[in-house]
Amino acid sequence: MEYITLNNGLKMPIIGTGTNTYGKENRDYNGAITNDIPELLSALELGYRSIDAAIMYRNEELVGRVLSESTVPREELFITTKVPAEEEYIASKEATRAAIDNSLKNFQTDYLDLLLIHFPIEDKGQLQNTWEVFEEYYEAGKLKAIGVSNFRKEHLEELKEFAKVKPAVNQIQINLKEPNKDLLAVVKEEDITPVAWGPMKAEAHQKEVLNEIGEAYKKSGAQVLLKYQIQRGVVVIPKSHNRENQAANLDLFDFVLSDEDMKKIESL
Repeated sequence: MEYITLNNGLKMPIIGTGTNTYGKENRDYNGAITNDIPELLSALELGYRSIDAAIMYRNEELVGRVLSESTVPREELFITTKVPAEEEYIASKEATRAAIDNSLKNFQTDYLDLLLIHFPIEDKGQLQNTWEVFEEYYEAGKLKAIGVSNFRKEHLEELKEFAKVKPAVNQIQINLKEPNKDLLAVVKEEDITPVAWGPMKAEAHQKEVLNEIGEAYKKSGAQVLLKYQIQRGVVVIPKSHNRENQAANLDLFDFVLSDEDMKKIESL
C-alpha cells in the first residue's frame, strides 16, 4: 500500500473501499441492512485498510462490528465516516456531538481517522457550529483528521472565514465522466487532499483507450484509470462486491504510467 500525507501530517492509504452498498439486500443502496457483509471481509483479507463509511449509508454499526471482530489491529485501519447535512445532525452543536459520539460507538473505537461533512451546509451559522464541533473533537484526539465532501469552491471559501483547522480532504466525484478539473485545481492549490468517489466511471470510448494503454503494462483499463488518479495525487475509493475485482483494484503498485500515457488519459 502507498500512502498520502494529509496537511496535518496524518498518513492516509491512497486507495480504500467504499461501503455504501455493503451489507444490504440485493447490494442496493436503499436495501434493508443484513447481518452479513462478506464484501468487507474479503476486502480486509486482501489488504484494504481504508474503509469509507457514512451515517447516511445506514450500515455503520454492521461495518463497525466487522472491523472490531477482524484480526486487523485498530491502528492499521483508517476509518472515515461522514455527518449528513441534515437538521437531525446539524441543528445544534449538541446534535452534532451526538452524531459523532454515536459513530464512535458504532465503530467500537475511541477515535475516527477522518470525519467529513457529507454535503455542503447552506446555513452559515450551522456550518460554523458543525465545524467548531469537528474542531473540538479533533483537538481532543477523537478525530485524527477532519474534512468535507462534495464542497465546491464557494463552500470552501465560506469555511475559511472561521475555520481554525483547515479541512484535510475534500471528497468529490472525480472520474473521466466528471473530471471536476477546476475544483480539483482549487483543492490542490489550498493544500487539501482530493479524494475521489466514483473513480471508475468512464464512457465506452474512454474505456477503449484505457484498455489499449493497459495492454502495454499487462493491466486492465480499470487499473490504468485508478493508477492515473493516484499517480497525480488523488486518493481513490473504488467499491466492488467481487473479490477478484477488489484484488485487481489493489494491484496498482508494480507499474508506472508514462508521461505520454498520463497526457493521453488527461485528454479523454
